[in-house]
Amino acid sequence: MKHITHNIKHKESVLLFTLEYPPFKGGVANYYGNIVKYFNSEIKVLTGKKLLRPHWIFSFLHLWRAIKKNKIDTVLVGHILPLGTTAWLLHKVCKFEYIVFLHGMDLAFALRSPRKKWLARKILADAQKVICVNSRVAEDARKIVDSEKVVVVNPGVTIKKQENKKIKKQLIEKYNLENKKILLQVGRLVGRKGIDKTLEAMKTLKDELPGLIYVIIGNGEEKKNYELRITNYELDDHVLLITEADDEELQAWYELCDIFIMPSRDIAGDFEGFGIVYLEANAHGKTVIAGDSGGVRDAVEHNVNGLLVNPESVDEIKNAIIKLYNDENLRKKLGEQGRERAGREFQWSRQIEKIKQI
Repeated sequence: MKHITHNIKHKESVLLFTLEYPPFKGGVANYYGNIVKYFNSEIKVLTGKKLLRPHWIFSFLHLWRAIKKNKIDTVLVGHILPLGTTAWLLHKVCKFEYIVFLHGMDLAFALRSPRKKWLARKILADAQKVICVNSRVAEDARKIVDSEKVVVVNPGVTIKKQENKKIKKQLIEKYNLENKKILLQVGRLVGRKGIDKTLEAMKTLKDELPGLIYVIIGNGEEKKNYELRITNYELDDHVLLITEADDEELQAWYELCDIFIMPSRDIAGDFEGFGIVYLEANAHGKTVIAGDSGGVRDAVEHNVNGLLVNPESVDEIKNAIIKLYNDENLRKKLGEQGRERAGREFQWSRQIEKIKQI
């Protein structure tokens, strides 16, 4: 369990109550890490897997102690189950309000059984507000709670202006990327990210677009499966799978790439909640190809900052790659529009101000 405090005086005492927080990896942890980073007022964090050990009921004791010790007025609940249950029960005996954050999969799984659905309704009904990270999950939430409580606050992005030319040069030399066009994907190696479909598209693209290199950065449960596909599809000279990259190297890859891709799809309720990586690519002036599923439409507007494709269609994915590969003007146009849109609508300072107003 960690207690993290940013000591700038504020009249209201706020506690973030979450299981996922940096250095934990992933979009949810990143979202909460940036809330704390940009909040610019006192906010405490109660986090760590120990909150649920040896049983989730122990999270009740942890939260109760933190509220009493720090005189908390508002708890930001990072997970509807099981932490929402803890906040809902405790607020009946302690004087504090709570706000629930919803990302997508968390609500979808909570609605799968009658008992959990009943519990989710109770938790959301007593919440001061329900903050959804995308419009898709907001639609689902409004089906079970007063729609006036539901608001959307998308993840934000940091616009980085300085390029690391040294690292870029090192990567070009290390991987022999001179005069190549780079198709980049960043994220966990899981089924819904659509890497399998892009690899299938690369089977024919390796001959149609011999200058194309598909760079995948990430790790996860499907790693061996993707390595096997790369071998079976004879893509060893056309695909780079990099499991470890520090932040500087990752930013260099965004700068190096010509097109960013992540054709995410919905697999049995497991869908992309937003896709902050699309905005990360846009922030570097790069266009994106995105799967039209889940909450992705909040991050990507078709023909504005990228192209939306049917994530189940290998042909659509392939045609989008060919279109952007061959049309440099379109790539630059969508990339620059994406950079401007990210700066205008998705800077973290703007998103945090929405949360503060709530």
